[in-house]
Amino acid sequence: MDTSSIPTPPNYGDRDVTPSKATVDRIELPEFAPAAEPEGGFSLDRFLDREMSWLDFNARVLELAEDPDLFLLERVNFLSIFASNLDEFFMVRVAGLKRRIVADIAVPSAAGLNPTDQLESILNRAHELQVRHAAAFAELVRPALAKENISIVRWDQLEEADRERLHAWFRRQVFPILTPLAVDPAHPFPYISGLSLNLAVLVQNPLTGKQLFARVKVPDALPRLVSVDGPRAGHSSASPARFVTLEDLIGEHLDLLFPGMDVVEHHTFRVTRNEDLEVEEDDAENLLQALEKELLRRRFGPPVRLEIADDISDSVRKLLVRELGVEDDEVFSLPSPLDLRGLGAISSIDRPSLHYPKHLAKTSRFLNESETSKAANVFAAVRRRDILLHHPYDSFSTSVQAFLEQAASDPKVQAIKQTLYRTSGDSPIVDALIDAAEAGKQVLALVEIKARFDEQANISWARKLEQAGVHVVYGIVGLKTHSKLSLVVRREGDTLRRYVHIGTGNYHPRTARYYEDLGLLTCDPQVGEDVSKLFNQLSGYAPKTTFKRLLVAPRSLRSGLIDLIEREIQNVRAGLAGRVVIKVNSMVDEAIVDALYRASQAGVKVDVIVRGICSLRPGVPGLSENIRVRSILGRFLEHSRVFAFANGGDSTVYIGSADMMHRNLDRRVEALVSLSDDEEKSDVVALLNRYLDPATSSWHLDAEGQWTRHHRGSDGELLEDIQESLLRARERQRSTGSHRA
Repeated sequence: MDTSSIPTPPNYGDRDVTPSKATVDRIELPEFAPAAEPEGGFSLDRFLDREMSWLDFNARVLELAEDPDLFLLERVNFLSIFASNLDEFFMVRVAGLKRRIVADIAVPSAAGLNPTDQLESILNRAHELQVRHAAAFAELVRPALAKENISIVRWDQLEEADRERLHAWFRRQVFPILTPLAVDPAHPFPYISGLSLNLAVLVQNPLTGKQLFARVKVPDALPRLVSVDGPRAGHSSASPARFVTLEDLIGEHLDLLFPGMDVVEHHTFRVTRNEDLEVEEDDAENLLQALEKELLRRRFGPPVRLEIADDISDSVRKLLVRELGVEDDEVFSLPSPLDLRGLGAISSIDRPSLHYPKHLAKTSRFLNESETSKAANVFAAVRRRDILLHHPYDSFSTSVQAFLEQAASDPKVQAIKQTLYRTSGDSPIVDALIDAAEAGKQVLALVEIKARFDEQANISWARKLEQAGVHVVYGIVGLKTHSKLSLVVRREGDTLRRYVHIGTGNYHPRTARYYEDLGLLTCDPQVGEDVSKLFNQLSGYAPKTTFKRLLVAPRSLRSGLIDLIEREIQNVRAGLAGRVVIKVNSMVDEAIVDALYRASQAGVKVDVIVRGICSLRPGVPGLSENIRVRSILGRFLEHSRVFAFANGGDSTVYIGSADMMHRNLDRRVEALVSLSDDEEKSDVVALLNRYLDPATSSWHLDAEGQWTRHHRGSDGELLEDIQESLLRARERQRSTGSHRA
């Protein structure tokens, strides 16, 4: 019997998740903002609603699960990702909107929707998507799995020998954990924890005929899908892999939990609660302690969604609705099994023919030049030239991780400064910082303990670092530190040289295998000076710091990008070609969008590559006919943020941590760095053009806010998968020695 824990399905976003071969990450979810005033004569309907746009994003994930051309177990994984994404959307976005409506502080959205209408639209669309999601599993993926000898079976489909084996396992591993909770005058309705799966059980006393309600929680610590055939089942096409859901197994043994009672009926249900954090930093003497208290409070947030099995009786449904205090439109009736996040047990089956081909990231050629040892000397390589890294095509472990590990062990290194937003549970980055501190180096770690849903892990890391002698700071009050920065100060002769890494992704070795990100390794003196100033601003008092190669939020990033957009407008008016290409996870900020509208009206060609939310309306006559919006989802999570400007033929290119959202530009410390090497700038622009190529598979956004997938050409053949193409190209580059994108 396979009793190993089922892997947690990946989510959209930069947090520690179980690595997967196909990951598209959740989008991050900021606070609501008031609608922007019209600017420059623009109409009020120039923005798409950001909540509906997020739901459209998750619909694109669902399209991948529905796609018969994709590898089957990757489609299973996309079903799991969709479910996990939607959970977080309700926990944060829907919960936040409800909270504001109740407090009478909600304002119309930037798209002009009043809060009540917006909530109604969200719930209607979410209902539609959840029904479609369930159908995709039941009607498309499940039959395809059956053809591959992979199935979720019911108890009554099992042979007697299988039942006996599962019965014995239940008594040993499950029964001792279960706690039935009765509901009667002496036992009030129990607290139902958020995202837990539960059985609503109706039992009857055979002596009195009285019916009573009880709740049984499906234990989170046990595998959601229990293997019938053993741990190696399904690893070949001839070997069947059958699973039974844990809730089905519990349901068949309810007589053991309620001896002397007759089980009349049982049904599954699940509650989603408000799990967003509210910490008033200015009033907190100690942010760690305040956050720990708030994490405890999070467990008891009000319900925002109730999912119930569609075979539930009307009486039990009414009881749950009444006791949980949810509205009718917050009840989602769905076919079993509920909570398809648990499909990770199936998507992780080792059947290579049903997965994307394995990919092993290689060391950047520039880190191997002139090196005969197994491990390249990162400092020597960076002194030769700036090194632009593209993960996961370039290895994280032999570049960024090696940079910090070598810094920790190098006796010439005097100091290391590092931002940590999210990292893994067994982080070699944290280990390197601890090793450096124990070796007597000056080490500063800026740990963002308010990284959503990673707060507890980051608190643990902060304390571990402090115990090792690392100087741990938590940034600036009122701002999250989201910038991705490493600074190493090394004595070389009579001088100190600063080595810097600036990236678009977290210092997270696991997610670096399937998040697409860019990073710059450089010892350029100006970049080193800028990053030193930024760290001093974060750890000390330097509110008037200025930078030359960096754009830094919240002070200068938005205005700096708008200035660069305005420069393109002036170039067009001067008779030069104007072009802007922006690749981000989200495009929401009204000031940036309005600047792009002005650029379009002036004749600047604008392309936006956005993975998730986009409030910009492209292709509107007189407003945005020169703007195109594309979205790419796939095997890797497109996570890099890139900003490219034609600049009259001398292109300007920035990479960094910021998305175009209010929270990034106003409430976070973000950093973008300009590239100075002409070859690197050319490579990045060429890469962006490949994303935008009509021959590349992508989704296109129209003026009405509709996304349309373009993945087949006029001849019916599949268009190019940019990620697979880059993998193949990188392999060819390794064999020929070329490194151009």
